[in-house]
Amino acid sequence: MTVAQALVEFLGRQYVADRVGSEEYRARLIPGMFGIFGHGNVAGVGQALKQWQVADPTLMPYYQGRNEQAQAHQAVGYARHTRRRQTFAVSTSIGPGSSNLLTGAALATANRLPALLLPSDTFATRAADPVLQQLEQPHGYDITVNDAFRPLSKYFDRVNRPEQLFSALLHGLRVLTDPAETGAVTIALPQDVQAEVFDVPEEFLAEREWRIRRPEPEAEDIARAAELIRSAERPLIVAGGGVLYAFAQDQLREFAEATGIPVGWTQAGVGVLPWDHAQALGAIGSTGTTAANALAREADLVIGIGTRYEDFTTASRTAFQNPGVRFVNINVAPIDAYKHGSSLPIVADARKALVQLTTALGGYRAGADLEQAVASEKARWDATVDAAFDERYSPLPSQNAIIGAANRAMDPRDVVICAAGSLPGDLHKMWRVRDPFGYHVEYAFSCMGYEIPGGLGVKRAALDAANRGEDPRDVVVMVGDGSYLMMHTELVTAVAEGIKLIVVLIQNHGYASIGALSEQLGSQRFGTKYRTLDRAHHTFDDGEKLPIDLATNAESLGVTVHRIEPGPNAIDDLEAAIAKAKAAPEGSGPIVIHIESDPLIDAPSSESWWDVPVSGASELESTKKAFATYIEHKAQQKPLLG
Repeated sequence: MTVAQALVEFLGRQYVADRVGSEEYRARLIPGMFGIFGHGNVAGVGQALKQWQVADPTLMPYYQGRNEQAQAHQAVGYARHTRRRQTFAVSTSIGPGSSNLLTGAALATANRLPALLLPSDTFATRAADPVLQQLEQPHGYDITVNDAFRPLSKYFDRVNRPEQLFSALLHGLRVLTDPAETGAVTIALPQDVQAEVFDVPEEFLAEREWRIRRPEPEAEDIARAAELIRSAERPLIVAGGGVLYAFAQDQLREFAEATGIPVGWTQAGVGVLPWDHAQALGAIGSTGTTAANALAREADLVIGIGTRYEDFTTASRTAFQNPGVRFVNINVAPIDAYKHGSSLPIVADARKALVQLTTALGGYRAGADLEQAVASEKARWDATVDAAFDERYSPLPSQNAIIGAANRAMDPRDVVICAAGSLPGDLHKMWRVRDPFGYHVEYAFSCMGYEIPGGLGVKRAALDAANRGEDPRDVVVMVGDGSYLMMHTELVTAVAEGIKLIVVLIQNHGYASIGALSEQLGSQRFGTKYRTLDRAHHTFDDGEKLPIDLATNAESLGVTVHRIEPGPNAIDDLEAAIAKAKAAPEGSGPIVIHIESDPLIDAPSSESWWDVPVSGASELESTKKAFATYIEHKAQQKPLLG
């Protein structure tokens, strides 16, 4: 068979196996392949997929897409919702088809989420040289576009000889299923090698299981962690995505209830507890709640579970101000367990570590003063969010009220999707999550344009789960006009497959998030508005709003659109439109709900900070003032956490 035929048959027979407690899980590791065909892959992978579509369409179903980057985002969204147990493969042609995947590769790796990328490559034999779309470098003729994937991938290989396919795929799938090392796996396939015939051992094509490793913690580490917790007066848990990937939300709840230790969560960790749980402080850090940040400032012991402590979580290393604070960091990935000079790194599965730590702390409970502080700060923040959700500005509503309307209209099991702009921070601090799978904001790479394709990937996973007997979930994408214009074309994919994806499109005529940040940093919202060009001053800041009709744009793609008219009834109308969209049957296709908002109304303050450097020299008074504020915050920044 050809290399491409062997590749497709091999991937169709790979299974993931996992055990969480007494539950055994087994499913297809790669349930399908996305692809856009060009001369680099049409006669290789394209031919192999067609051959199997005729012989057995269940082996490796093919799915169309409209943009290679978006296809990678779909794979990541699917992987996130399946808790890194499954992902999709993506085939591209050479040149721009391959380079379009680069952002998707970086996003997968930054988020620690698996995606199998199969970019085609130029001729290995150089029989046709240079081929169309080939990149030529005089200092290194073996360099191709695909070498750019090396720093963006957790595993990279290039199959220059047919026999190399065996080791390339086996090593690649090892990384895909490694909870500590997963990310983008890129295997470059020269277009001539794809079509080359060779002998394939039957054992290579046999069914194979890949068991997800869930390592136990060291007994010494658990004993030391218990000792540190018992000696602490103001302990605090920072829960990240690793809690969800370990299916440890129940164990975290039991641990928090038994010990009385409060829990703040990262963007990836939203869902580890319901928002109204007694120990739930909500989001922590730069986009956090005042409750979590108040407790963080005083904490003398921080227990990080499944978090990589990025700068939003640590408020750029200003969140934890107790001079004696120490850190216990539980993570399956050593790079994250040891990060920031952690006082006690524990390399282990979050679920198993929590079970053992709960046993080791039998009878321990934090002081009543901590419990009172948690209740008081929670009540203060809940009242703040209630007020923000109840805002009724007219004619244009605030984003706060829009988020509140979506939160009320959605069922507990529904999933909200977002990635970039002001929405992720506002959702992080205010979204009242009620289900462990109910929130997915891609914030490791925070990629504009991720929202719709990522949401489509989540919806595919939710539909697959429903087909296995789980209760259904609606998926609601919340996206601003900036991200929508970056990458909305996967709506066509949803139309083609009849996938009911609900999109709340917020039109504010510019970049609201970076506009607010620009103003805060003294740059006066420069370049962040969608306006016509004032040629006399060469500025886009003061012209007329662009005559863009995004609702009509969505309709032109075959999407059902609900327009929310500005005015005092906008929020009530939005809730009704979401309810109507939810009532539409599965298979009816995507629905866009278009609403305008006022970009100048901010979300409630987190009473926190994010380090974005301000110009130290300026002729603008606004920048001088911002720099003075910046210096004040920098004085609170620590060189390390632990």
